[in-house]
Amino acid sequence: MVAVVEAQNSYELERNKPMPSKNHGKIQSKIIFGLMMKYQNDYSIISELSLDLNDWLCTPDISLYLPEPLDVMNDEIKMKEPPLGVIEILSPTQTLNDLTDKAIQYFEHGVKSCWLVLPTLKTIYVFSGPQQYEAFVQDEVVIDRTLNIELPLKEVFA
Repeated sequence: MVAVVEAQNSYELERNKPMPSKNHGKIQSKIIFGLMMKYQNDYSIISELSLDLNDWLCTPDISLYLPEPLDVMNDEIKMKEPPLGVIEILSPTQTLNDLTDKAIQYFEHGVKSCWLVLPTLKTIYVFSGPQQYEAFVQDEVVIDRTLNIELPLKEVFA
């Protein structure tokens, strides 16, 4: 049992985020799939990318950058350029304050759009600034006006 706790702590420390759950992983996959189906030519959609933004280390669940070809000969361990957008999914061990504080940090470090996904409420908040956001619930379509993205919630929470 001690090894499991140490592994979780190591995971959380390394990524500066809580351990994800099964539902977290499923929702993350559905969001990535939904975005890839419509926007793979508009954005590089990257899962669990480590960022080093002026010495603030973070690992968003999903990062969106301008499109670039896959270059398997040259890789980056920690990106120093902020993504255009990030998506964070609330984990069972995380508080909403943790996520909103993180959203503010993203904007302070150059991110233009931040989605906060609340699985138990089937809600996605799309932030265009630290205090500017829209909430999308039930069968609505998520609209990110900053990144010009639309994603039906039924594709995420079904």
